[in-house]
Amino acid sequence: MRNKNFSPEKKDRIKIIRSIFQGIILLVVLVLIIKALFTFSVYKPYSSQEISKDRNSGFIAISYFGVDRTGDATLISTEALEKQIKALKNNGYVTITQQDILDYYAKGKNLPEKALFLLFEDGRSDTAIFSQKILEKYNYKATMMTYADKFAKKDPKFLMPKDLLKLKDSSYWELGTNGYRLEYINVFDKNSNYLGKLDSVQFSEAASKINREYNHYLMDYIRDEHGIPMESYEEMKERISNDYEKLSKIYNKELGNIPSTYALMHSNTGKFGTNDKASEVNGKWIKELFSMNFNREGYSLNLSNSSIYDLTRIQPQAYWSTNHLLMRIWDDTKKNIEFVSGDKEKGSKFKIIKGQAEFIDDKIILTSLPKDKGFIKLLNSDNFKDIKISTLLKGNVIGSQSIYLRSNEDGSNSLCVQLINNIVNVIEFSNGNKNIIYSLDLSDKSKDKKIDIKEPGSKKVDITLVDKKLTLAIDEKVIIEELKVSNENRGSIFLESAWGEYGYSQRNIADDVYDGVFKSFKITDINDEVLYDASLKGKEAVTYKIKNSFNKLVNWFIKNL
Repeated sequence: MRNKNFSPEKKDRIKIIRSIFQGIILLVVLVLIIKALFTFSVYKPYSSQEISKDRNSGFIAISYFGVDRTGDATLISTEALEKQIKALKNNGYVTITQQDILDYYAKGKNLPEKALFLLFEDGRSDTAIFSQKILEKYNYKATMMTYADKFAKKDPKFLMPKDLLKLKDSSYWELGTNGYRLEYINVFDKNSNYLGKLDSVQFSEAASKINREYNHYLMDYIRDEHGIPMESYEEMKERISNDYEKLSKIYNKELGNIPSTYALMHSNTGKFGTNDKASEVNGKWIKELFSMNFNREGYSLNLSNSSIYDLTRIQPQAYWSTNHLLMRIWDDTKKNIEFVSGDKEKGSKFKIIKGQAEFIDDKIILTSLPKDKGFIKLLNSDNFKDIKISTLLKGNVIGSQSIYLRSNEDGSNSLCVQLINNIVNVIEFSNGNKNIIYSLDLSDKSKDKKIDIKEPGSKKVDITLVDKKLTLAIDEKVIIEELKVSNENRGSIFLESAWGEYGYSQRNIADDVYDGVFKSFKITDINDEVLYDASLKGKEAVTYKIKNSFNKLVNWFIKNL
């Protein structure tokens, strides 16, 4: 019997609707690609009026690993990149060129008061596609770093010489190099098994199992599992020299010259290698081939007394908020910074005591001070006593996110539910004295692994506080019920984020700022009357869902075309 619900006519209509919808998506994707590939403007250098009279103001250098439309654990999303670039522009930063830096050190030329040297590393095609329009929009110029060995491999993920020359012609790009290749030596896994030498693909595939005790190809002797060199000094020298010779030959052939800017991967020691002898060999070649070298990472500021071959840059991680980057720059430069606040109406409900807060969609992103904390108070919460609180804590696992209840003005008398380095604590503060009345380690005991500083966190927290009893659930599971507390006072609600030490980092990331993320933060009384609710509602929620769904569709088409 024919199913009337699926008549041929209805099936045809469904096919037509689907085809129209797919056509719209493809059109959007096509427009995005056209906008990304074609440049309709020209970069305008900073004006002479912007040059500072203070030669000691120096310049900051910011270097991104790469850009992707949606972002991932390493690549920053276009949305996050634009927010950061916009914030830098609003703070008065203007981009400088490689020649500006050369003139600053060699000729004593002054730079703008807020001078920015912008780099993108690894030479990825998606970086160029997704960052080009952002550079145009904010009139920023950047240097694209590449690996010479990628040219021969014709890997479409990486820019080829013809692409690089087009970028340079657009006026928004200069060219630099990360070296000949990205390879690793003296690699061990987390079980102390010797893996030896790995190329970048092998390293990426095994990254989750690799111990931090490895080295870049140019940094040291190749060693055996006991740490004993497997090559003589002359062999090491020849191996390292071979990389520079290949680099020189390839760039001269493909681009007509060797880029003047180099970023040595990755000494970070103040020398040109972790081994003194390897450092000597690298140093000789660096000074022979290049005009400048970014030698270290973790500090953005370069001053007039810095060595042009020992420059330093900061590498924003994909998970950083805009305020995270601004906080690091503020700490390095000690210059005034205008932080971003997001939704001003939502922000007006809180008082910022320490750090900075951004209110975006249904999230409160609370950025700590360096090696310190962020601390905000919910206004008009002074008389809260018996309440329920729910939120999703989305800050990285390494770090601290806390909710203070029944608190006085400085938190010295309060109750606190804290998630720190994957441990949940319930704390009572009395006259400044700290007493942990409950603690539970949420880590998987069956897995003997260090928590990486960049490991994302996501814990749903539900707190019920009535009289002298506190009940706490994590991810919908009650972990402590009717815990007895002493504090019966009415008081305020505070949120806190705090740096959780440098922690383990497989990539050797050193970061002393932390973003606590409180998503859909909601407070009700015991009768479920809403006292505060940060979650999206009504038109705002519908718009957010439509936008997210549409972006997912566009992203799917981009990745699967």
